[in-house]
Amino acid sequence: MENKKLVTILIPAYNEEEVLNMLYERLYSIMESVPNYNFELLFVNDGSKDNTLNIIKDLRKNDKRVCYLNLSRNYGKEIAMIAGLDYSKGDAVIIIDADLQDPPELIPQMISLWEQGYDDVYAKRKSRKGETWLKKFTSKMYYKTLQSVTKIEIQKDTGDFRLLDRRCVEALKQFRESQRYTKGLFSWIGYNKKEILYDRDPRAAGKTKWNYRKLINLSIDGITSFTTAPLRWATTTGIFISIIGFIYMMFIIIKTLAYGVDVPGYSSTMVVILFIGGIQLVFLGIIGEYLGRAFYESKHRPIYFIDTYNEEKETNLPK
Repeated sequence: MENKKLVTILIPAYNEEEVLNMLYERLYSIMESVPNYNFELLFVNDGSKDNTLNIIKDLRKNDKRVCYLNLSRNYGKEIAMIAGLDYSKGDAVIIIDADLQDPPELIPQMISLWEQGYDDVYAKRKSRKGETWLKKFTSKMYYKTLQSVTKIEIQKDTGDFRLLDRRCVEALKQFRESQRYTKGLFSWIGYNKKEILYDRDPRAAGKTKWNYRKLINLSIDGITSFTTAPLRWATTTGIFISIIGFIYMMFIIIKTLAYGVDVPGYSSTMVVILFIGGIQLVFLGIIGEYLGRAFYESKHRPIYFIDTYNEEKETNLPK
């Protein structure tokens, strides 16, 4: 037993009472089918308001491989994942959602590829059942846009379902920013990566915690975390409009000198004012997004607090 490698399965959970028992049953079968490894099931309860925490506690009573972090409030999945990485003990960490859209049955294959020398074994979706056409389309366009403005290779059609070697975990733990986009960080740290193709299933039970507002916020975090391209677009557009304005100004001056005073129309003047004003407000908003993120990061606040780790109360944040 002492010579066996330890694999941590990290499961962020927020209001997942309907699916936790099903998830545990499938994970239990997988752990029993891979006898050459020790396992730790690390649930991160992200401030759930239902019976999620009590179910996890009941699972731990019967299986001490089950561990849990109970966050002091709801911080969001991105923070829940870094909290889990901070407390994980495994030689490798597998991140999986609690909703069973990502099949746990891929875990043995992930472990096999890890033993072959891969540091980051990630699952890439061939299909996404249970998702609307609009969500699939907007996701595709977002990743296409993000890839076009960043210098790192962004993994398409992938989520957080992956196996990370301990050195990848230690690398990710060094990123302590509060405005996190972990999918981009997986790419940023590099290391030896390998993909597994799979068909994503619908949720086994419950409702998704992601809505378009949260997805848009996550998308903005991704763009502002990994590129300053929007600021450059603002500068380039401003220069272009200034050049057009200068040319038009010279045209009016020359026309006035040659043909006399020409009174411009009210409608055209208002259109130009509103157009330029709208562009200025958009650019101020872009600058504000970056400035706001710099403001939050400059405070150097702890990114989360733990209420309890297993049965014990926590008073200190891990470094």
